[in-house]
Order: sequence, then structure tokens, then C-alpha cells
Amino acid sequence: MTLYSQQSRNVWKTWALMSGFFVLVMALGFVFSRIYGNANILYIAVFVSVAMNIASYWFSDKIVLRMAGATAVTREAYPELWNVTENLSITAGLPMPKVYVIADPAPNAFATGRDKDHSAVAVTTGLLAILDRNELEGVIAHELSHIDNRDILLQTVVVILVGFVTLLSDMFLRMGFIGGNRDNDRGGGQAQVIIMIVGIVLAILSPIAAVLIQLAISRKREFLADASAALMTRYPEGLASALGKISAHGGKLAKANHATAHLFISDPFADKTHKRGLFTRLFMTHPPVEERVSALLSPGKTI
Repeated sequence: MTLYSQQSRNVWKTWALMSGFFVLVMALGFVFSRIYGNANILYIAVFVSVAMNIASYWFSDKIVLRMAGATAVTREAYPELWNVTENLSITAGLPMPKVYVIADPAPNAFATGRDKDHSAVAVTTGLLAILDRNELEGVIAHELSHIDNRDILLQTVVVILVGFVTLLSDMFLRMGFIGGNRDNDRGGGQAQVIIMIVGIVLAILSPIAAVLIQLAISRKREFLADASAALMTRYPEGLASALGKISAHGGKLAKANHATAHLFISDPFADKTHKRGLFTRLFMTHPPVEERVSALLSPGKTI
């Protein structure tokens, strides 16, 4: 997979995801409007799906940064972080992203935003504490590569839409168990039961589908961002060493949640102490660190 094909694919995936979200919410609204015999539910679903698509495009980066507890910083407060980000942005031919810091001892980082001109890079204080300059350059280059590869819009939109679908489905599921339209005098009782079952099944499967969408965007893009970062810094050993330190730390981010896990350079929920079985690997949002380090330190290895 080339950088340009990845960029085009990310644009296509973003629009496909937003369209799929629209259809899913519409389907949920239609099913439950039939269950409750209230067309207003469908109208509300249309409004909500449109509003959430707009919000996920224009405001998702701000929401994600707030969720992570990130604070914007200045050059004076974090000169090395700022200078590294600025120098690598110039090298990559990218506008300087906004720089944020998360007060958390667990080492990690992520990039967010809707495009290259509206992007941000966030790192934890724990990351700054354990990495030397070469390692920090590797991490920042990795995050800038996500920006350059157009990963950030797709990754950020997923946070909002996955979280909302999960909440919406849970709400519908609770409504389904409470009971729908019980007026069976018009002979619609059997159909009503069928619609109720379909609604409950749909509400149960929606969060699962959302998680699968989240996982589908995760793994290959990390290898590609690693490779891009190695080209940007001309020193793959820096990122490889940083990944090793991050993985060995073992701490979990205080404000991490499963909706945002795929954004980070390393899974904030990863089990650093136990071996991963086949089932666990299937639901990992990131490829194993040892595979990423091996790819970085093995010239010519495919991703």
C-alpha cells in the first residue's frame, strides 16, 4: 500500500463511515417509530444523524482533546516539544499543528483534526519524561505522518460516531425492554412483536458493528505511519526505541476510554504483562509493538 493510495482510501472511508452512520441511525429511528407508533421518533433520528455528522466533521477534534484532558501549550512552556514539532512540520511540508500536553504519567501521544490546516498533536507528560530528543522526534514524526496520510479525520470521526451509536443503541435497548406500543386491538400484535424483536437485535448489534468499524481502521495505518516517520527523521531507531519504552511502561491513561484508544500511538489499554492469545489479538486496536519495532529495524520489510 502506497502513501497516496492510503490517503485516498482514508477519504473514501471517512465518507463511507459517515454515510453508514446516517443509515444506521435512520434504521434505528424507523424501527422504534414503528414499535412506539410515533413518527416523531423517525424525524428526530433524521435530525440527530445529520447533526452528529456535522458535529463529527467540524468539532470532533475539540471534543477528543477535551475528553483526553489535553491543554494547549506554548513554546516558552515546552521549548523542546515545540521545536521538534516545528522542525519536523517544516521537513514534512506541513502547517505547524497546535501542540497539546496531557498531564498523565503514562507515556502516549496522538494526533487529531479534520485536515492538515486544522490539526493538533497531543503528548503526555509521562512521554516527555522518559524519551530523549531522538525518541521524541520519532513519536512526533509518527503523529505528523498520521496528519499527512489523512488518517486524522477518519480516526477522529470514529470516536464521536462510535460513542454516539453505542449510547443510542443502549437507550433504544432499554426502551425496548420497557415495552413498545401495546395497543393490539387493531390486529397488529404479531407484527408489533416482530418489530420489537428486530429493534432489540439491531440495538444489540449496533455497538458491535461500531467496534468492528473502529478496529478496521487501526492496524495497517500504524505500520504506514511508522514507516513514514522513519523516512521523515531518517532515524528509525529513534521511534523503535520510543515504542519499546512506551510498551515497557505498563501504565494506563487516566482519561483513556475505548472510544479513543485507536487514536494513540500505543494502545492505552494494552496488557503489557501477559501473552496475547488469538482472540485478544483479533480485537487489538494496534499491531503488537514487537512487530512494529521489527518492521522499523528491518529495511525493505513490507507492511
